[in-house]
This record gives sequence, structure tokens and C-alpha cells, in this order.
Amino acid sequence: MNTESKNRARQLLAQLTLEEKLYQLSAQMLFDVAPDYEQQRDHKHGNYRNPGHFMHAKRQEPASPSEVAARINRDVQLTMDAHPHAVPPLEHGEALHGAQWGMATCFPQPIGMASTFDDELVARIADVIGKECAAVGVRQALTPVVNIARDCRWGRTIETFGEDVLLSSNMGVAMCRGLQKNGVIATPKHFADNYSDGGRDSNYSYTSERTMRRVYLKPFEKCLGEGGAMSVMAAYNAWEGVPCSCNERLLTEILRDEWEFEGFVVSDYWGVEGIYEAHKLVDSYPKAQSRCLKAGLEVNLPHTCYEKLVTALEDGEITEADVDRAVLRVLSAKFAIGLMDAPFVDPAAADALVRCEAHRQLALEAARRSIVLLKNEGVLPLDRKRISRLAVFGVSANELPVGKNYSGPFQRLWEAEDAKTPLQYLREYVDGYAEVIFAEDEKIEEIASVCDAAIYFTTVVEGEGMDRSDIRLPAYTKKMQEDESALIVGKFEIEVKTDQEQSIRRMSAANANSIVMLLNGAPVDMSAWVDGCGAILEAWYPGEQGAQAMTEILFGKVNPSAKLPITFPRSVGQLPLFYSNMPSGRGYGYVENDGSPLYPFGYGLSYTTFAPENVTCTSEGDRLQISLDLHNTGECDGAEVIQIYLSGRNGDVVMPVRELKAYQRAEVAAGASVRVALEIPAEAFCYYDHRMAYGMHDCDYTVSVATSCVDVHRAFEVRVREGKVLL
Repeated sequence: MNTESKNRARQLLAQLTLEEKLYQLSAQMLFDVAPDYEQQRDHKHGNYRNPGHFMHAKRQEPASPSEVAARINRDVQLTMDAHPHAVPPLEHGEALHGAQWGMATCFPQPIGMASTFDDELVARIADVIGKECAAVGVRQALTPVVNIARDCRWGRTIETFGEDVLLSSNMGVAMCRGLQKNGVIATPKHFADNYSDGGRDSNYSYTSERTMRRVYLKPFEKCLGEGGAMSVMAAYNAWEGVPCSCNERLLTEILRDEWEFEGFVVSDYWGVEGIYEAHKLVDSYPKAQSRCLKAGLEVNLPHTCYEKLVTALEDGEITEADVDRAVLRVLSAKFAIGLMDAPFVDPAAADALVRCEAHRQLALEAARRSIVLLKNEGVLPLDRKRISRLAVFGVSANELPVGKNYSGPFQRLWEAEDAKTPLQYLREYVDGYAEVIFAEDEKIEEIASVCDAAIYFTTVVEGEGMDRSDIRLPAYTKKMQEDESALIVGKFEIEVKTDQEQSIRRMSAANANSIVMLLNGAPVDMSAWVDGCGAILEAWYPGEQGAQAMTEILFGKVNPSAKLPITFPRSVGQLPLFYSNMPSGRGYGYVENDGSPLYPFGYGLSYTTFAPENVTCTSEGDRLQISLDLHNTGECDGAEVIQIYLSGRNGDVVMPVRELKAYQRAEVAAGASVRVALEIPAEAFCYYDHRMAYGMHDCDYTVSVATSCVDVHRAFEVRVREGKVLL
């Protein structure tokens, strides 16, 4: 936060009445933007869930960007008119993989973004999301999700950047920078450790402080420091006996005192209310409100807390000094993003910007780079000239591949006239060459046996409020949980008429050229069918341009280059399973298997082959430099991700068996080589010692140059002594 913004905020704060101050910490959300909307809206609040999110539900055609911008402009004016000092409100919304106020550009879900291992690409995505939020007047985005996903039973795994601390931190920083540079406040969430044993969302955290600091807090620290995020969202769960929304250890001692964070904290929706209703820590809402405010949570979302603050003041639970401290942080952020000086937007400009050609092309590039080739027994790429009939199965083939999680506005799926389903794009792509036959699963044997290849598009139910104890592909229709949060993120019933595992086995038996296209947000158990099929692609939910990207990869126009940002288990019994585990005192295996995953972190195949050559490692004081020639030894252009892992020993504490410390995606033409250089910074060699002191403590390391966490091409031994890395 710059000095000028803080000084202007202090000057304004000194002029505000107590009522104006309290409203700066309060919020409102209205689900129905109906003719009486303005009569229902209390115009004094300082924070609103933007109305654009709700404008599309009862319309035949969705609202245009200009309509959304005009509505938000009107809201901002009403709020400014209601205050003696004309303080504009923060209009907030979701922006997980696109600006969710309406039908903005829809990118791959975050788990797919992480598969690109491409920080620069994610930075460009974030810049577009920031622009499309700001274009309509949404000035705070409740994103990114930087919780580390180490149990894929958690329904919100789809929202994360996977299981790795470095990858999640880098992607989170890129998202925050992209939003903030466009005057949109980034709000990384959920602070902290937002799921628990068994992947249960928002359950009590039993995580030790060592693990919390080493793993789960690190991406937040990076997002707020390097990413410049001006806000953070407190989690629903409790840690160390105290709910995160009123956890002074988290919100004041760590966030403010240690990290020197100057922004403001918002609650997760209804999180403050949960202090007394769910956690039962206090016996009234005003007491919960005061407890949160004093601990360091400023803004209570999504509904009004004004009356609760008044009661807390009257009862002596909080003081005006507590209020002033909180309001100053909010006002400083409003000045810093330019909201106080330019509170309105140009509706016509919004129409020209949102989903413009450049933005759609970026969505296509992201989709192409996010799809992981997991298995290929000579089936892919398909030759369009040798395919006369192509069988397609699975209901997801006939749906836009955006995922039903934070993708569309209130009670409406994301849509666009120019967006295509996989089935539509496949038919267009092979038009004049082949026939695409889409059939129900009951006709698999009949259809697949007479086609040159067969593809099954899977369907999975997941998302917020949808934790799973069974990670196999669902075998029957499931309905999303009906609650207020589900309404906000937009959840819909999925249709599964048959046992998908059985269908895939039948398809593979009927056609040797069988392909499974996984459309999901978290790993699935493939044990029942993985051996039979010829090829498997993990498409995640690749976004609005996903149909084209999937088709191009199937037919070899695009060479897959993505890598797994999360470990794929063999079965649910292995969970939680992640690559950077601590060494076992005895062994890792089960009676049924050796404990190894089906597909490891960082894994992903290509239609070509690569050979890292001439690998060198040099020390430069407190850091290392790794250089190599990456040779494409195959017959088509492609891209590889070079990954650097450290394995520590002889240190002060037990170290993970391996940890990712650097990575770089490199494109190489067929038969060519490129020079790749990576720096392993001093921070990579820092850890918490047994006294919980963080620093570059002495330790011995194996430095592995790899293309997945288990595919090591070269290793070096180094030592850290007195703050220097020695070869």
C-alpha cells in the first residue's frame, strides 16, 4: 500500500461519522435484480456482491457487459449519494477462471492452469480476468484459491493449483499481479488450511504449526508479498482451537506483525455468523462480530453486519478505535486501486473488451497447454485421413467443457453463441473426411465395433460442498447440494445414466483404438479400466475453447505438453497421497501395492521425445544455476517442462523426500535443441529448524534434474554451509 493512499485514507477517516465508518465494514447481497431491486437495496454499505452476477437468471438472453456495467455504475452512484462524503463501494465477485459476473472469457479451471507449468501464461490470463472485472466495475475478486490440495477427495480441489507449494505460490502470485495491475483487489483464499482429514471441506485443522508454515501458509505469504494482493479471505475452519475468522494468531501475529500486511481481511460468506452458530464459540452474533474485528477481520461478507457492530459498540465489546483501525485499511485499499478517483466505468468499452478476439485466443492457448496425455499405446494422434467413422460416448461430449464450478452467473450455466461442445467441434473438424457417431452407452458394442476409433467423455460431480469418499467415476445421476453457497457458485444436476467404468471397459473391448477423455477437476480412480484402453487424456475442464483444444490434440495438430500438478492415486485407499512426503520410519507399502501412485506429480506424455543433454550445475554463493541442452529427438515439434527437485539430508530436521524448487517450460522444434537455464534461489535451501527458526541452515542436498518427480535425468550433490551452496 503506497504512502499517498494511506495518507488520503487517514484524512478521509477523520471526517467520517461513526455511522459512515461502520457501513464501510458492512456488506449486502441481493439474489434478485428485479424491478424493486433498488427499493430492496440498502445504499449505505461499503461492500456489495456485484449485481451483474444475478442479472442473467430470469432472462431469455444473458445480460451484456454494457448492461452489467450500467447497473453497477448506478449502484455506485446510489451509494455515493447516500453518504455525506460520497465514498464509493467495493463491488466484488468471483473470478476463479474468468470474471464470473456474467459470460466473460472462460479459461481452464485453476487445476488445468497449473498443468501448464507456465507462470507467464497464467499472468496473461490473470491480466485478462482483471480487465474484464474492471470493465464492468467489479473491483474486488475473491480469488485465487491457494490452498494446497493434498487429498483429492476434497471437492474444491478443482479450484486449486494442485499439491505443490512452489507451483501454487507462483500461480497465485501471477493471478494476484494480473488482477491488481488492473485496479482489482485480489483476495487469496481460504486463510488457512481449508480442508481436513478425508478431504472434508472446512473441517477442523489438526495441522501442526511446522507444517502450516512450511506448506499451507507459504502461498498466502507469496501472494500478499510478491503478488501485491490487498485483501485475504479467512477460512471457515478452526486452527489451534480458534476459528480462522477470529484467529488472532493468524490474522494479526502472522499476517500483520510478521508479514507486515497492510490490506484488509474479509470473511468467507457467513463465516462470522459461523463463529457462534457452527463453532459455538460465543452466544450471539454481535459477540462473534466483535471477536472477529478485534482479531483482525475487517469486512463481514456477504450480508449486513451494521446492526451487529452497533450492538457490539453499545455493549462495550469493541471500541471506536477498533473500528477506525479496520476502516483505515479498507479506505487505503480503495484509494490505492483508484476507486476513489474514478468510481465509474464506460459501458460501451465493456462491450468492446469482454470476450474480444484476443481474449478468446488466449483461452484457446491456455486450453491447448492444459491437457495432459496420461497414456498412449500408439492410438494417438488420430489420422483424419484414416478415420472414416469415429464413435463418441458420454454425456459430457455434448456439453461445454467449462465445468459447473464458479463458471456461470447465478442459476445459469456459462454460455456463448460461438462456444462449441466437443461433439460439435469434432464433427466440424472431420467434416468431409469422416462420420462422428454419438450414441448412448447402451449401444457401445454396436457402434464402437464398426468405427475406426472410439472416445468416451467422462462426467464427474465435484465442486464446493461436493467432497467425495469414492473417487471412481460416478455410475448414476447425482444432484448438487442445494444450499446458499451452491446457489452462488452455480451448481446443476449432472446426468449419468450408466456405470461409466463398465462403459469404458465395454468400449475398450469393442475397439482397440479406445480413448478416454477425462473431464474432471481432481484425480479419479482408474483401476477398473486403465489397463484396457489405448489412450487417456486428462482435459480437466479446459474452458470455453476446450472443444477445439481437445480435438486438435486428438488429431495431432497440437502436441500435448501439460504435466500433472497433483498425484493420481491407484485407489482411494492410498489417500492422502502427494509426492513431497516425509520419509517413513519403515516403509510405504500396503498389502495390495507398494504405495506408489498411478501417475506421479509432474508427469505428462508427448507425441515426441526429449533428451536433456550437457547438464551443468554451478554455484553462485547462496544459489545454484542449472543449464542444459533440451534436444527434441522425435519427429514433431513439442514442449517439455524441466523440473528441479531437492532432497535434503543431514540437516537439523527431517526433510521431505523431494521438493520442487524450479521449473521451466521450453518449446523445441523437431530435431532441434534449445538451451534451458534455471536458477535455484537461496530460498530453496531455507527451512525451519527444530526451534522453528527459518533460515538457510546447514544441510546436504541431492539436486535432481527431471521431467517428473520420479523421472530423473541427472543428479548433483551439494552442501549448504554457513549460508553458501557448495558443490
